[in-house]
Amino acid sequence: MNIIIAGAGEVGTHLAKMLSIEYHDIVVIDPDSQKLAQLTSSADLIVVEGSATTISGLKEANVKKADLFIAVTSSENANILSATLAKKLGAKKVIARIDNNEYLLPNNKELFLNLGVDSLIYPEKLAAREVISLLGHTSSTEFVDFSGGKLSLAVFKLEEDAPVIDQTLFQTIKDNKDLEFRAVAIAREGETIIPRGSDQFKVNDLVYVITNKSGVQEMLEYSGKKNIEVHNLMIIGGGRIGIRIAYDLEKDVNIKIIEQDRDKSVKLANFFKNTLVINGDGRDTELLMQEGLPYMDAFIAVTGNSETNILTCLAAKRMGVKKTIAEVENLDYIKLAESMGIDTVINKKLITASRIFRYTMSTEVSAIKCLTGSDAEVLEFIVKPNSLVTRGKIKDINFPKDAIIGGVVRGDSSHIAKGITEIKAYDRVVVFALPSAINKVGKFFN
Repeated sequence: MNIIIAGAGEVGTHLAKMLSIEYHDIVVIDPDSQKLAQLTSSADLIVVEGSATTISGLKEANVKKADLFIAVTSSENANILSATLAKKLGAKKVIARIDNNEYLLPNNKELFLNLGVDSLIYPEKLAAREVISLLGHTSSTEFVDFSGGKLSLAVFKLEEDAPVIDQTLFQTIKDNKDLEFRAVAIAREGETIIPRGSDQFKVNDLVYVITNKSGVQEMLEYSGKKNIEVHNLMIIGGGRIGIRIAYDLEKDVNIKIIEQDRDKSVKLANFFKNTLVINGDGRDTELLMQEGLPYMDAFIAVTGNSETNILTCLAAKRMGVKKTIAEVENLDYIKLAESMGIDTVINKKLITASRIFRYTMSTEVSAIKCLTGSDAEVLEFIVKPNSLVTRGKIKDINFPKDAIIGGVVRGDSSHIAKGITEIKAYDRVVVFALPSAINKVGKFFN
């Protein structure tokens, strides 16, 4: 696929590196020669120094042959303009990153379709949604619904008291072969393992589990986790993510936002009806104590600084807060933050990449999630008639070893996949795959 990315910032750079691994032909446009030089040293792609809002720049990138144009600069206006121009100049599909929730209202989406913009991506809103979902599943470090919740991916960190510690995968299912969940991956010391029957669960493992609704409680018992009801919530950072979380939850949860900027604090105080806004430094432990940190059920740090978010979450954890969530935009810090005891790390680049990545798949993918604690992806495929995956039981179709089928949705029913499971046309199938298997997996569903 020929893909043009406008913007070599953090999101554009991450996308370019990820997509270049998938053997797409990537062109990146940016006016910053230094950013482009750094990118070419770490990824196999072509760069164009210039602005994606100019016709000359787009033509130099050969936009008329682009299958996908992705505008992810820091300027919303530049993204919309460049996406519109790209479509008029021949790009087949265009995506623009935005910072304005108003554009996503149903009546306004049509305006952008008329301009030629196929999809709008608002990273901060996607991140806020992910946090809100996690607050409803506090036992998990990540939680993703598929097929309207008929199947879900949950991620647990195993503590010393987890019942499955030192058990093999085979031992966990020996006494109950009708389990409504399945471990599809284990992340351990920077390596992601697709588990087989003899693999053991160890302390501090991140275990990725596919479950259906009836298996959630049983899954919690095996992992030794409990869900916590969130009544009191503290948010550090009154930026777009913090505002979206508070706005969506303030009717049901007691929320305090700590914001360092005084002018912004005043605006937020006038904006919210039921949220208490405090002007102060979230790194001030004494201030957090005065505002009742030890009595919070959950603590969220979403300032623009990854180090601040990590440190304040660690302080909250020491004070006894059961659920901590940190926004960590520096990819190098993610595994460090998780190893230090922070319950959940969110990253806008990975969330945005998940949304965009499915547009690059040759197979029909209804959902895809790039995971923070692993280099793998979890995908939901819609099975096409006569595709390879329908030609026998899962154990007999030679499915790639670096991937695993977790569950199947057929009509209104869902079930966990086993070796004897047979997949039918139009089923929805959830697959966990390492990067080396993505292209191979897609061929099974084509």
